[in-house]
Amino acid sequence: MKFVTIGYGDREGYDRTDASIRDEAHAHDQRLRAAGVEMGIAGSPVQVRNHDNAGTTAESGAFLQASLPVAGFAIIEADSLEEAVELVSHTPCAVAHGVVEVWPLESAQG
Repeated sequence: MKFVTIGYGDREGYDRTDASIRDEAHAHDQRLRAAGVEMGIAGSPVQVRNHDNAGTTAESGAFLQASLPVAGFAIIEADSLEEAVELVSHTPCAVAHGVVEVWPLESAQG
């Protein structure tokens, strides 16, 4: 199964986390990347609309709002939601006073 993860966190939470815990979390990310996980830091978002296929508009800025800024994304593979949760539970956002959402990626075949 594939999962999309969204990590939220801010500098304040990161900085108040013990450096050794942060270092291990970054090492965990490196192990995930080495295992083939696609992950990256969130850049600036753009909202795209094409209502009724009448013309595309693009507007800078996030559509979603959260109490913490989006820090990054990943696409992971796991045998179950529980395994996916375990994989992300040791990442920097999870351990440094942030949060990681795990979304099952379902096929959109029509």
